[in-house]
Amino acid sequence: MLRNMKRVSLGMLTLAVVCLAMSFVPKEPRQGKPAKTQRFAITENKAAKRVDITVDGKPFTSYIYPNELMKPVLYPLRTAKGTLVTRGWPMDPRPGERVDHPHHVGMWFNYGDVNGLDFWNNSTAIPAEKKKDFGTIKHRAVTKMTGGNDKAELVVTADWQKPDGTNLLLEETRFIFNGQGNDRTIERITKLTALKEEVLFKDNKEGMLGIRLSRELEHPSNKPEVFTDASGVATAVPKLNNEGVTGKYISSEGKTGDDVWGTRGKWVNLVGTIGQEPVSLVILDNPQNVGYPTYWHARGYGLYAANPLGQKAMSNGKEELNYKLAPGKSVTFRHKVIIHSGSNLTNDQVNAEFQKFSAVK
Repeated sequence: MLRNMKRVSLGMLTLAVVCLAMSFVPKEPRQGKPAKTQRFAITENKAAKRVDITVDGKPFTSYIYPNELMKPVLYPLRTAKGTLVTRGWPMDPRPGERVDHPHHVGMWFNYGDVNGLDFWNNSTAIPAEKKKDFGTIKHRAVTKMTGGNDKAELVVTADWQKPDGTNLLLEETRFIFNGQGNDRTIERITKLTALKEEVLFKDNKEGMLGIRLSRELEHPSNKPEVFTDASGVATAVPKLNNEGVTGKYISSEGKTGDDVWGTRGKWVNLVGTIGQEPVSLVILDNPQNVGYPTYWHARGYGLYAANPLGQKAMSNGKEELNYKLAPGKSVTFRHKVIIHSGSNLTNDQVNAEFQKFSAVK
């Protein structure tokens, strides 16, 4: 009996050793569904001074701040099909484009008269002896960057600087990138804080949220024109071949075409066709913004801008705002851009989008 008990104990010990050894054998990975890739991806490249936003692996837009630009911009903007809706020049010229206003790049946010400094028209084309009259917006940092299946978010800070490098305003901007199906959207929420001195945004036509359009989305031009900026610099805008040029502005107040310029509206819908692709490019104002409903600095040659602060210039002297910020005080501007392809959005569809955006706090 004792011999049998020894045999049992030995067998149990052997089994325990085998079990212990098996516990250290690496297990085969469990087979299952691969991890789903997030629809909205966002990638920073500090060396190239850019943040790229993709949707379903395809480029949508990029936040860029190269040295040759006097402010950060989103460039370029694309439809869900990848079609470019912004002008390429001067960053990436395309045949048949206008080559005027080198400060019109992609989508940007600035103003033409901030304590007497012109932030809107500044570019590398400004002669050195005139630089004293221009301000520059310098990217400071990316403070938040998240992708996901529903949206991507980018939060950045920037300094509005005087020519001597002194900071006049601190900018904190939150971008929300979204879109389903044929839609791509960008919400831009920008908070400006005055620093050590009072800041005056003197009424000026050059502002504020701007987009420079691709040639196809311009209005057909019947004559050469000359445009003069706030500093008196004249730019000749020649008549070009109108083949494929299909743009038309439509405002919430029923204004169309060139008649939209210098009028107020809750939104403007730019409709047109690029190749065989119908496109609507919408800018929505927000009731929380100063100067609501905004004036529109929308030109047929491809400048598409909402200007809530340029009231005297836009109303031909009938109104005046001259908005001021005391030291330490802030103001926030909210806008939404909708890029819709495959059809032109109707007024009812744009109104529905405006109502949803107006309700966001």
